[in-house]
Amino acid sequence: MNTASPFLDLEEAPRVPVRFEGAPLDLPEGANLAAALLAAGVRVFRHTPVSGAPRAPFCMMGACFDCLVEIDGVVRQACMVEVTEGLEIFRPHEEGRADGAK
Repeated sequence: MNTASPFLDLEEAPRVPVRFEGAPLDLPEGANLAAALLAAGVRVFRHTPVSGAPRAPFCMMGACFDCLVEIDGVVRQACMVEVTEGLEIFRPHEEGRADGAK
């Protein structure tokens, strides 16, 4: 079984600081945000509003909406965003967020 990460090329890029749910992360600048978060160990990007089921990237091309995250108060697809320095990323519509927002 092949256990190599499909995101190994992300290891070579210069890193920039971002925050995910208040926790600091150093992600590769200019990388696809969904891929960078997966490579950093983030496995749950959001929970469904009805059942609370965890969701993470599925299609990686903007068709499925499973990778939704909130950046600067706007809910966006992580697979359609590039990593830039200072991103503040949250799971959308989560109770008990570190910044007090819902």
